[in-house]
Amino acid sequence: MNAIESTVRAGLCAGCGLCQAIAPNGAVTMQLSSQGFLRPKVTGIITSDVEKSFNRVCPGIVVAHESTSKNYHPTWGPIELVHVGYATDQTTRHMGSSGGVISALCIFLLKSNQVDFVAQIAVDKQNPLANKLQISRTATDVITAAGSRYAPSSPLAHLNELLATGEHFAFVGKPCDAAALRAYLRDNPQYKPQIPIILSFMCAGIPSQNATLDVIKKMGADPTQIESFRYRGDGWPGMARAIQADGQNYEMDYNSSWGNILGKQLQYRCKICADGTGEFADVVCADAWYGKDGYPDFAERDGRSLIISRTAAGNQLLNAATSSNAIVMEPISVGEIDAMQPYQVNRRQLAAARGVATRLAVGNTTRFKGLKLVRQIFSSGFIYTLRNAWGTFRRAKGEP
Repeated sequence: MNAIESTVRAGLCAGCGLCQAIAPNGAVTMQLSSQGFLRPKVTGIITSDVEKSFNRVCPGIVVAHESTSKNYHPTWGPIELVHVGYATDQTTRHMGSSGGVISALCIFLLKSNQVDFVAQIAVDKQNPLANKLQISRTATDVITAAGSRYAPSSPLAHLNELLATGEHFAFVGKPCDAAALRAYLRDNPQYKPQIPIILSFMCAGIPSQNATLDVIKKMGADPTQIESFRYRGDGWPGMARAIQADGQNYEMDYNSSWGNILGKQLQYRCKICADGTGEFADVVCADAWYGKDGYPDFAERDGRSLIISRTAAGNQLLNAATSSNAIVMEPISVGEIDAMQPYQVNRRQLAAARGVATRLAVGNTTRFKGLKLVRQIFSSGFIYTLRNAWGTFRRAKGEP
């Protein structure tokens, strides 16, 4: 069994698709599994060189910092600057999942000719419930892709084709996608100039495609008749919205769709993830939730993004976008992030214990290097951490 198949069997595949890009043509293809996740299907010969490359770049095997920044925060990773803000264009702000900042930055990069296109995930035009890589060359393209897509996506599956264009592009992806791309560029430094900016967003995990069907059924809609579907956006946090071919419109609030359905059907690799915060991006954004009784408040209001620049390139982009009035932002302290994203704090504190439990259960786990996880291993409390590790062990073993 090759390393690709071993990673899938151990439940460590993130579904990013990079293995398809680095394998010989047609040797690996990303396909939807019966569990509703995108997984590589090996149909050709995997050479030793491909396997070695895979072992260095696959985010199911290893997620590693080349070096640790002097501004490294044990919970939030490399930090240059922290702000909250939003897109100045009202349409961009409204259609984005929070304040529309990622979309605004993409549009700014295109309009300022810093990139030729943006590689990002959007709805598949052939299937309104699925995701597909989109090449965005205009502001209209970017707005079309705005809003979270809580379903499997493999944005790196066609990386070799993107690089073959010779054009410069920005990449937008999940934290695991950003980590995989950063590792690939370390392995292939000749391509670094082609991808001047990597953007990401904080991620709570990838739900099964089957979970989307459950949302639609819970709404009372017919999955076979859906003509348009949004997970959120079009407001903050925005409603999950399904429109049938007959014009009937069905909606579900964010707390119900994500909290009760989507967030309960995540792929296993997400449950042990130590980087839900996009540590390997130049700029990462998230919902800058307002607090209510110690918890995030999901009441509808104008969108607001949490914005973290992690590199000098990220700083430069944010400063230029602000100067051009593409976004507005104001600084906040690092300590304020905890209240906006408490889930990320909790999963970071438990990541090391979950990793150990996974290794004990299946003999393998994702290695997170340079993320300073050990120092937080019992920060959630000794008993709570042990209980969580035991639950992880049972899930990894496939127990109920």
